[in-house]
Amino acid sequence: MLMVGLDAGGKTTILYKLKLGEVVTTLPTIGFNVETVEYKNISFTVWDIGGQDKIRPLWRHYFQNMQGIIFVIDSNDRERIGEAKEELMQMLAEIQLRDAVLLVFANKQDLPNAMNTAEITDKLGLASLRNRNWYIQATCATSGDGLYEGLDWLSNQLSNR
Repeated sequence: MLMVGLDAGGKTTILYKLKLGEVVTTLPTIGFNVETVEYKNISFTVWDIGGQDKIRPLWRHYFQNMQGIIFVIDSNDRERIGEAKEELMQMLAEIQLRDAVLLVFANKQDLPNAMNTAEITDKLGLASLRNRNWYIQATCATSGDGLYEGLDWLSNQLSNR
């Protein structure tokens, strides 16, 4: 399972909320964090890859054998939603990811100006993704809201294979 997205979207907070059940203080990820998260008898190995623009070209080195992608969006960051779409579409065009399912975490839903899932679906162009199973889940990493619902969808997708 690969977890990517622009920097400051909440990837590392999500990873450790799932792993430890608590909010940890994070720094920008240079490189990656990897943890195994156990959920409903499924063991997810989650690679949280740094999202700063200098690091993004390295994402592709992690694509091999990935069954699923969690793409984390900062729902409050309207200025960079176009950049997020660009990175997502570029990544989904990679041949190694042709069979991977896509889970989008629309994170930071607790913020008052956060875009809702319909707006993010539209701005990311998710409806245009033919031949790919995708799902968008509203989340708040700090409270944990939505995270397990997203994992439910993922585990259903992966167990149907």
